[in-house]
Amino acid sequence: MEILMILTIGVIFTVSTYMILTKSLLRVVIGVVLLGHGAHLLLLTLAGLNKGAPPLLGQEAAAYADPLPQALILTAIVISFGVTAFLLVIAYRTYKVHKTDDLDQLRGNADE
Repeated sequence: MEILMILTIGVIFTVSTYMILTKSLLRVVIGVVLLGHGAHLLLLTLAGLNKGAPPLLGQEAAAYADPLPQALILTAIVISFGVTAFLLVIAYRTYKVHKTDDLDQLRGNADE
């Protein structure tokens, strides 16, 4: 199962890198979102995909799940949601002002 997750993470990182390197501003934002999702899956996979009971008092089990990686991933999801909202607002404002989302046109020319 971990090999499948590692391959999936590799595909997500590859697609996100490709999308970040494109000319469209919206695709760059989507690439950053995918990069965040790949990082979340990487944290979860590196913590180990172990089966176990939740660590609650009064519940006896042979193995318990580690709650620390889940808490880190939850925090990372909230942070990436905030970054995504910020990037979408910046991209929308850039499109409204310049009437384009093409990064080559936004770069300008050498005379400016």
